[in-house]
Amino acid sequence: MTSMADSFNGLEMFFIACAVIGGFFVLIRLVLQFAGGGTDGDMGVDGHGSVDAHHADSDLGFKFLSIHGLSTFLMMFGLMGLALYRQSQVGAFFALGGASVAGIAAVWVIGKLFQGAARLQSSGTLETKDAVGSTGTVYLTIPEKGVGRVNISFLGRLREFDAMEINGDVLATGSPVRVVKVNSSILVVEKI
Repeated sequence: MTSMADSFNGLEMFFIACAVIGGFFVLIRLVLQFAGGGTDGDMGVDGHGSVDAHHADSDLGFKFLSIHGLSTFLMMFGLMGLALYRQSQVGAFFALGGASVAGIAAVWVIGKLFQGAARLQSSGTLETKDAVGSTGTVYLTIPEKGVGRVNISFLGRLREFDAMEINGDVLATGSPVRVVKVNSSILVVEKI
């Protein structure tokens, strides 16, 4: 083992140290993510990958200076620097420059991947306005010019809402209805 360590010069040892330290933290982050921990840390300011426009300069700095960003940078910096310096033999200046570019590119790619993953999330909240055009049945009789309850199926879910008939007519339990519009949180329905 000693003879292998002796074959590396100081710059190569620096690149190896960066790759090992960065790789260790990337591996820990990966294991934690699969175990269900550490999902909100680097997604952005509000956890959804978006940055407040009024504070974009400071927020972006913190986003790239996160542990995940720094570990990704160190890992790629070390790996690319070692490859350029030892394998390609391009010289110290070009190896450091190429390693820096590779590290920054890796942070940018990982950031874009996390932004894309954040966009795949949905809040799970159903907006009442989305019910317009949906059909369902009267659950509790809608009295004349009054409010009853309907079961409406929309966006793949069956939900119960307060409802009133568009012309103020009575609708008995079990009557098929279609949502015409939404007033506040009360659906306006018509018999179909």
